[in-house]
Amino acid sequence: MAKKSLPRRKKGARKTKRTLSSGQVHIYATFNNTIVTVSDPQGNTVCWGSPGIMGLKGSRKSTPYAARLAAEHAVKAAMDMGLREAEVIINGPGRGREAAIRAVQTMGVKVTAITDKTPVAHNGCRPPKKRRV
Repeated sequence: MAKKSLPRRKKGARKTKRTLSSGQVHIYATFNNTIVTVSDPQGNTVCWGSPGIMGLKGSRKSTPYAARLAAEHAVKAAMDMGLREAEVIINGPGRGREAAIRAVQTMGVKVTAITDKTPVAHNGCRPPKKRRV
């Protein structure tokens, strides 16, 4: 099947620079990685960062230091767009949760709220029935 091409911009048209004064910082902390996403108040992604972007590989990506680097990278890009205050939303049980929040606060962004959206286990699905031999 032929691939559809996206419409191109006209030569004179310039890409507009996004500006936002407040937004949301989503921190997704797993046991192996930490992903920090900055979005506008509606939830549309503006910029993001992860330890892999900062050059860390393997088990070093799961450390609090790596989470701090990822948060600083994402928030610095958002501050260039005018971010001044943000709501922090955390998801996941990883080790980089607190380090990422502290990094957002030390970058100079005013944290208005911290919300934890980590799902709570409830003994899971029903196990399969016992095997009869």
